[in-house]
Amino acid sequence: MHTQALKEFDGDIYASIGRELKRQEEGLEMIPSENFVSPAVLEALGSILTNKYSEGYAGKRYYGGCEFIDEVETLAIDRAKQLFGAEHVNVQPLSGAPANIAVYFALLSPGDTVLGMDLSHGGHLTHGHPVTYMAKIFNFVRYKTNAEGLIDLDNLRQMTLEHKPKIILVGYSAYSREIEYAKIKAIADEAGAITMADIAHIAGLIAAGEMSNPVPIFDVVTTTTHKTLRGPRGGMIMCKEKFAKAIDKSVFPGFQGGPHENNIAAKAVAFKEALEPAFKDYAKQIKANAKILEEEFKKRDYKLCFGGTDNHLLLIDVTPKNLSGKEAQIALDKAGITVNKNMIPDDPRSPMDPSGIRLGTPALTTRGMKENEMRQIAAWIDEAIMNWQDETKLADIRRQVIELTKKFPLYSI
Repeated sequence: MHTQALKEFDGDIYASIGRELKRQEEGLEMIPSENFVSPAVLEALGSILTNKYSEGYAGKRYYGGCEFIDEVETLAIDRAKQLFGAEHVNVQPLSGAPANIAVYFALLSPGDTVLGMDLSHGGHLTHGHPVTYMAKIFNFVRYKTNAEGLIDLDNLRQMTLEHKPKIILVGYSAYSREIEYAKIKAIADEAGAITMADIAHIAGLIAAGEMSNPVPIFDVVTTTTHKTLRGPRGGMIMCKEKFAKAIDKSVFPGFQGGPHENNIAAKAVAFKEALEPAFKDYAKQIKANAKILEEEFKKRDYKLCFGGTDNHLLLIDVTPKNLSGKEAQIALDKAGITVNKNMIPDDPRSPMDPSGIRLGTPALTTRGMKENEMRQIAAWIDEAIMNWQDETKLADIRRQVIELTKKFPLYSI
């Protein structure tokens, strides 16, 4: 066994981690799905729990020596139940996509229909995009937003009655509005459909009481544990007790092998953090910061998809500013501001060079930035977009960004 520290044993990896830390410290991380975990979460993630195999579930493992692993996993489950009001929780999914796929295999037969949001209207790849393998196995029908950028529930009901889906799926990766879970549940009940919500992006806002909670209403809810929940990269499934056995069996042994117990320990730590009063303040500030960005971009005549935001993110069509989403992302990278290029509803452009950019406030809020910083950042984003080919201007913005980030330091590794 090598007992040298990483710096001495593998200088290449150590240096790459150091450069990434510097990038995170000196930049403005605005990809809505990214966040900064606490040192306690990092400590659990890098713990000796990574050494242990533990196929199965607490009290029903296929390996010996799992008594303390059971403690960890049970704590994670109990805390998640408390956070979301869930009847049953599975914390073993490795990430959001495996969580969704495990639910499909638990509740569907090949050829069954799922009604899910179109990717360009804010949905997710795993909600039935044709490029995914799930689309070859199940019949995905995709609904869209209306001209105002909102989900048309009358149209959703018509599609439900027409296509008779086994599952109606809501919850999105680029949609910025609240979701009317009770009304959607009523539509599903009328058609005898199972309700499923993917709250990967907004789980932290829901846990803090800052957005509506589908867990008591819907049959199944999936989420990631990073993003607004500010935990390690991983997935989780919450469901009514009637679906518990099928879903647990689908996760293991149906789809995954040994769970990553170091990751589950880090999830448990993050859930404990989310149960603290300070997390509610954090979630409120995420939304307040996003609202300021909305106001500032509207002042500057940007085209905001869905009309604005009720959560942590904004989807912006930048083509009226005479550049593509890809060009905007590259320019902002040079300015030290990280966003991601993104499709807009019915985007005429390609996914790799789309019309929009997606940006959000969770990571900046974790650093302690508030309304005044958002106003300054919006001004920099506008300046970078309006001068996207001016390398000197972009470099000047980057220098100002670095000065701002010095006032909101990150941890050091």
